[in-house]
Amino acid sequence: MIKKEQKFDDKLQNHIDTVKQANGQPLNDKRNGQATLNKWDRQNESLRNLKDSIQKTKDAIEREEGKIMDVEQTNKVIPAEILELVEKGELNQWRKHPNTFFVPDVDKARIVWDNKRKVVAHRYAHLITEQEQRTKFVRLYNGLNSVLNGR
Repeated sequence: MIKKEQKFDDKLQNHIDTVKQANGQPLNDKRNGQATLNKWDRQNESLRNLKDSIQKTKDAIEREEGKIMDVEQTNKVIPAEILELVEKGELNQWRKHPNTFFVPDVDKARIVWDNKRKVVAHRYAHLITEQEQRTKFVRLYNGLNSVLNGR
């Protein structure tokens, strides 16, 4: 974002210098007056596009910060056993739905912490077709199930 703002400042200064350079004279010139105005319009359009790009970047940063805050809030109610597996890298937490976790190298299946019922559950496990993936998922899920649902 700093690079974009610097580029914006440079283009703005270039536009100001171009306008100062004209000193009003080319606008009175019958041959180059319109060409000068067209150049200024192109510079203005470039500045508008860059400003829009900067705003989009700022909005994206705000969204990401919101997602991070949501994950931090959700992690306050998720059991330590699950968070420990996330830290080890055995589970990946989904930022879009922070109570949903993926097992690396396992397609489709998810482990879900249901905070209302205080239980760990799974989704889409029936879609695992490879035996190696199924074994990895079952090992991880059954370990969590016995610890968290057996309380």
